[in-house]
Amino acid sequence: MIKQHANGGSRSTGQRNGAASSNGAARYQSEKIRVAIVGVGNCASAFVQGVNYYRDADPDAQVPGLMHVDLGGYHVRDIEFTAAFDIDSKKVGKDLGEAIWAGQNNTMKFAKVPRKLGVPVYRGMTHDGLGKYLKEKITKAPGETADIVRILKDTHTDVVVSYLPVGSEQATKWYVEQVLEAGCGFVNCIPVFIARENYWDKRFKEARLPIVGDDIKSQVGATIVHRTLARLFADRGVKMLRTSQLNVGGNMDFYNMLERERLESKKISKTNAVTSIMDHKLPAEDVYIGPSDYVPWLTDRKWAHIRVEGQAFGDVPLNLELKLEVWDSPNSAGIVIDAVRCCKLALNHGVGGQLDGPSSYLMKSPHNQRPDDQARADTEKFIAKYGGRAGARAKRGARSATKSRAAAGGGGARARAAKAPATK
Repeated sequence: MIKQHANGGSRSTGQRNGAASSNGAARYQSEKIRVAIVGVGNCASAFVQGVNYYRDADPDAQVPGLMHVDLGGYHVRDIEFTAAFDIDSKKVGKDLGEAIWAGQNNTMKFAKVPRKLGVPVYRGMTHDGLGKYLKEKITKAPGETADIVRILKDTHTDVVVSYLPVGSEQATKWYVEQVLEAGCGFVNCIPVFIARENYWDKRFKEARLPIVGDDIKSQVGATIVHRTLARLFADRGVKMLRTSQLNVGGNMDFYNMLERERLESKKISKTNAVTSIMDHKLPAEDVYIGPSDYVPWLTDRKWAHIRVEGQAFGDVPLNLELKLEVWDSPNSAGIVIDAVRCCKLALNHGVGGQLDGPSSYLMKSPHNQRPDDQARADTEKFIAKYGGRAGARAKRGARSATKSRAAAGGGGARARAAKAPATK
């Protein structure tokens, strides 16, 4: 059921695809994971498709791209979508089931998704989310920015997933304030540093709200392959001398990244993810890792060209070149499905702040980097510790969690949102 906002927008009553529940540390019921999406692009499309594709998967089966079909007591089908936010005129006002195919979205269709999910796409905040190149392709929707906090509360959203464009520094921080005030967990899929920063980690800890971030590490993407090669060279005693990673693709992410000014955090994130796994530090001029160019006919495919030059026994040269081709957005969707389920486990137990194991395994730029095998083991320990739908235990902590969130948010986010230009 959809009700109308006073300003003409719509909002869910919270009873559409999950029972209504009260505010508390468990986000408010333990049966489902209620998820809102910021940015309805290709990655959101793959995420929504993935939840539908694996809805009936055997809980004991091994599914490509997921740690577990049943992770800590939550099956993939336990994820419910509550709301979505975008600024594209071709998506705002549509149902999420339609919007994932609208506008410039061009990823592979691998699952049947109902055209009517009962999940509206609301007008989001722009800030710096629309770069000079994206403006050539996307027309900003008219009307006021939706009341994000109210919608998240009314829909009883547990976790917010951010798919904002690369370089959206201001927009990301604005949305984080809304998430904190609404009392939700957060999955930061882009390279704007939130989870790894002490300031934001402290804010989420004080609110007893979890965050997984920053910058999604795809199932088998350029970063994880490059990390593996760097680790292989180190483990086999080959001294790495220089390395590069050049990526090209045909989606709006690559088109947006033609604006080089938006790439600083992206390059830092990708470079640190690789160099952090090495046994020695390379001069900055001997490492180049980052997006390279936009090739429209590739659509949502990405080509990664990786070269590693090293020195082997007897100082003899040893060089390696590799080309990886992936469908970019489906490559990350399973990671997000695991991330939101880890957030839900943390919410059930009132665990706040950056989730250390899950962030290090699922993200390029966590608070603490570590080898991927150790990161996976730490994530499995996290799941074993907090697994199960501990609703009763969480409800006992609801009052203290609510007080903590109030102290962390302090009402400031609502005040700042009120001052922000409504149509920005």
